[in-house]
Amino acid sequence: MRVLGIDPGLTRCGVGVVEGVAGRPLTMLGVGVVRTSSDADLGDRLVAVERGIEQWLDEHSPGFVAVERVFAQHNVRTVMGTAQASAVAMLCAARRGIPVALHTPSEVKAAVTGSGRADKDQVGAMVTRLLRLNAPPKPADAADALALAICHIWRAPAQNRLQQAVAAHRTAGPPGASRAPGTLRTPRTLKGRTA
Repeated sequence: MRVLGIDPGLTRCGVGVVEGVAGRPLTMLGVGVVRTSSDADLGDRLVAVERGIEQWLDEHSPGFVAVERVFAQHNVRTVMGTAQASAVAMLCAARRGIPVALHTPSEVKAAVTGSGRADKDQVGAMVTRLLRLNAPPKPADAADALALAICHIWRAPAQNRLQQAVAAHRTAGPPGASRAPGTLRTPRTLKGRTA
């Protein structure tokens, strides 16, 4: 499984590609940051983020894209920029038919460090260790992108099994039901009465 992790942001959008499967050593294929100038117009910045992500998609051809889920913060301006960059990332993936998964910051931290409250230094240290790197990726946005990719690789098998179980349940109907969904049961006759 090859996953492009994206830590969305307008000024610095972290990107990182990790390959591997759950339970086996993972390999980093690339890490970096797509940067835009805070002095540029919003539209130009979004186009720059799109071009940067498209370049990563072209270069690495991931099978999945993992994006950090936008969460509420006190700084509305930061949330808006993050949400806009996140939407661009999802659009780029969807245009190519690449499945997108959203993971909350606490899910990523818990998957990588074992604690949903880990700080950026702890995440960077664990990413370095898990990917057998010489030093933590800089800036922190790059390390966060790798952490997103790792989180998705580790969580995807369980999520896939859950989705398959839900799909199977919907197809089978309620327990004990052997008829196809949407068909009516024919009443039985018991000593001249219908049941």
